[in-house]
Amino acid sequence: MSKRSTIALFKSIPTNLFAGFVVSLVALPLGLGLAIASGAPPISGVISAIVGGIIVSVLGGGNVTITGPGNGLVVAVLGAITVLGNGNLQEGYLYALAAIIFSGVIITILSFIKIGNIGNFFSAPALQGMLSAIGIIIISKQAHIMLGNLDSHGNTLHLLAKIPESLVRVFTNENLRAPATAGLLSLAIMFFYSTLRNKYFHLVPAPMWIVIISVSFAYYIQSQPNLEHPLEAKYLLNIPNDALSNFPKPNFSKITNYTFILAVLSITLIASIESILSIKAIDKLDPKKRHSSTDKELRALGIATIVSGFLGGLNVVTVIARSSVNVNNGGTNKFANLFHAIFLLLFIFLFQEQLKHIPYPALAAILVATGYKLASPNVFIKMFKIGRPQFIIFLITLVSTLTTNLISGILIGTLATLLIHVILAKSFVLFFRYLFTNNISIHELEGNRILITVKYYCSFLNFFRLKNAIDKIGDSKEIIVDFKQCKFVDHTVLESLNMYEDKFGINDVEFKLIGIESKHTSTSHPFALRRVLQFVPFIDVDARQSKRIKLLEEFTNELHWTFVPEINNDVSFLNHFHYFQRRQASYYFNTLANANSNLMLFDIEYSEGAFIAREDVHSTIVYIKVPLSIPAFTLEKKDLFERLSFLAYSKEIEINAHRDFSSRFVLRGKRRKQLKNLFSEELLLFFECNHPYHIEADGKGGVIVMDREHAATIGEIKTMTDFCIRLQQIINEYHSSDEKEFYNKEN
Repeated sequence: MSKRSTIALFKSIPTNLFAGFVVSLVALPLGLGLAIASGAPPISGVISAIVGGIIVSVLGGGNVTITGPGNGLVVAVLGAITVLGNGNLQEGYLYALAAIIFSGVIITILSFIKIGNIGNFFSAPALQGMLSAIGIIIISKQAHIMLGNLDSHGNTLHLLAKIPESLVRVFTNENLRAPATAGLLSLAIMFFYSTLRNKYFHLVPAPMWIVIISVSFAYYIQSQPNLEHPLEAKYLLNIPNDALSNFPKPNFSKITNYTFILAVLSITLIASIESILSIKAIDKLDPKKRHSSTDKELRALGIATIVSGFLGGLNVVTVIARSSVNVNNGGTNKFANLFHAIFLLLFIFLFQEQLKHIPYPALAAILVATGYKLASPNVFIKMFKIGRPQFIIFLITLVSTLTTNLISGILIGTLATLLIHVILAKSFVLFFRYLFTNNISIHELEGNRILITVKYYCSFLNFFRLKNAIDKIGDSKEIIVDFKQCKFVDHTVLESLNMYEDKFGINDVEFKLIGIESKHTSTSHPFALRRVLQFVPFIDVDARQSKRIKLLEEFTNELHWTFVPEINNDVSFLNHFHYFQRRQASYYFNTLANANSNLMLFDIEYSEGAFIAREDVHSTIVYIKVPLSIPAFTLEKKDLFERLSFLAYSKEIEINAHRDFSSRFVLRGKRRKQLKNLFSEELLLFFECNHPYHIEADGKGGVIVMDREHAATIGEIKTMTDFCIRLQQIINEYHSSDEKEFYNKEN
C-alpha cells in the first residue's frame, strides 16, 4: 500500500466510525431477533455479527459490506435445530452449531473453486420465489410472538391460518395486552419510519427506536407494583451474564446422519446465495463504484462462520440491509464493518441489564416487517408485470419451498424454469445441444469498441459465458452485445445486462444491445423474456392527464418552454453529483426545458438502499448547464445534522465576511480558492435573500437544485424555476467577467 493510500485510509476513520456506530444500532436488535427466530439463544446472533465484523473486515473482499446473521438462514437454522434435536431445542442448538461449522468449512473450500459464480446458475424468478417464501415463513412464526403467543407450533400454512386467532386472543386474554402492545407498537414504528422523512428522527434507525421505546415500556410496566396484568418475565429477553465467556460446545455426534448432512447442505446453500446476491447489490451502492472479490469475501465468510459456530454463534453472511445503512451513513471501507463489531461488544458489556428488558414481541415485530418486505404484494405485482412465464416460475418456487424445504424449493424452481423455457422456445434441442457449446465470439471494432456476438440461446444456464466475456473486457471500452443470431434471451439475462448498463453509464461508457428488438415478448416490461432492454413507463395515460400535469403544461406555455411528460431513463448526467453517488436514480419525467435546454426541471424517482432495504423516493430537481470552469461544490442549509462534518466528502468552507450566510448555509468543495472567488458578494446576497435549497455542482458543467424529497407543487415549481433562472444569470455573468482569467490560470 502506497503512502498516499495509507493516509487516505486513516483519514477515512472518522467517517467509518460513525457509519459503524449507526450500523451497530441496527445490528443489535436484528441480531437478537434473528437468533430468537432461528430457535437459538439471543446472544448467538450478536456473536455472529461480532465475529463476522472482525474477521471479514480483515480477510474479506468487499469494500462497504456488513456481515452478520442473515434473514434467509432463519428458516434453515430453525429447521436444523428442530429436526436434529427431535423437539429438544437446547440439544438441537448444539447439533446445529456443528452443522454451521461444517457449512463454514464447505464455503471456505468452495471459495477456492469460484463458487461466487453459483448465483449465475439460478434463474432470477426462482430466487425471488425462494426469498418470498422465506419472508412468509418468518411472518407465520413471528406474527404470533409479536401478539404475545409464545407457544404457537405447526407448519407454515397452519401458522398463517392461526394468526387471526392470536389476534382475537389479545382482546380476550388480558395477560396478552402488555406484550401485544409492545409488539404492535414496534410494528408501527417499522412500517411508518420511512414515511417520516425527518433527518433528526432518522439519526436513530427504526430497530433501535424499537429497542429504546420497548425497553422504556417494559421498565414502566414493571414500575407499577399494583398492575393487575404486568409484562411477565417470560416475555423479556434472556441474556446470561457470562454469555461472552461461557461458550457452548457443538455436538458432532450426528455428522454421519442423513438429517445432519441435509441441514449442512441447506445452511450452506442459503448462506452462499444470500451472500452472493447481497454482494452484487451492495456493489451497486458503493459510492466509489468498486467491485468486490466475491470468492475472497466468501472465503472470509466461511472462516468467520467456523469461528462463530465454535463460539455459539450463527452463520456469518453478507447482509444487504445493514450494508445499505452503512453506505447511506458514509461508510467507505472495511473499517465500518470492524467498528460495528466493536460497538456491539461495547453494547453487550455496558448495557446488558437494559437489554434484558427488551420484550420478545418487539423483536418479533422487526422480523415481521422484514418478512413483509421479502413477500410484499409489490413483489407479486412486479413479477406479474414482468411476464406470465416469470410469474409462474416465481409461484412454483414459492409454493414448493413452503411445502417442502429450501433446497427442494430452489431446485424445483430451477427445473420449472428450464421446462418453461423449452416450451416457450419450442425446442428441446436448442437448450441441450448447445448447453456445452461456446456461444460467444468477440470482435474488436474501430474507435475503442468491442462487439460481442451471442449465438443460439442465452439464459441463466449459460449466461456465465457472456458475463465472463464482459468482465474480462472491463468498462473502459464501449461494448455492443449482438443478439441477431440468438433465438432466445431470458429474464435473468436481461436483468443482469441492465446492471452492466448502469455500471458502464457511471463511467460514461456506452453499453448497448442490438438485434433483440424483433424478438417476441408477451409484455412490455423491460426485463420480459426475449425482449430488448428498454425502459417502459409505468405511469399510465390517465395518470399523466392529472391536474398537476395540466398545470405544468400551462406553466410551460407561460415560459415558452417545452414540456415532455414521458419517462426518460437516461440519468447518466446525474452520476457525477455527490448526492447521487449513494442513491440509484431510476428515471425522470415531466420535464420542463428552455429552448437551448441549458436549464430543465423534472420529477425524478430514485432509491436509497437496495433489495429489502430499498426505499423509493420522488423529488423535483432543476438541472442547470454552467461553464465547465465552475468547480464542484455542495451548498445546503446548516443544521445539527450537517454539523457532523466528518460525514461530508470535504470540509466546510467558511465565508467570514458574511456571517448571515455562514450561519445559515454549509458550503463544501475541494477547490477552495476557486469557490471563494465564485461566491461573490452578489451571489452570497442572492442566497441570503432566498429559500435555502440544496445546490450542488458536479465540476463537469452541471448544477442541480432541489428542495425536499417529494414531488414539488406547482407553486413550489414556479418559485424554484425563478430562483434557478436568476442563479444561472449570476453564474454566467460571473463567468464572462474579468475573473474568468483567474479560472484560466488556475486550470
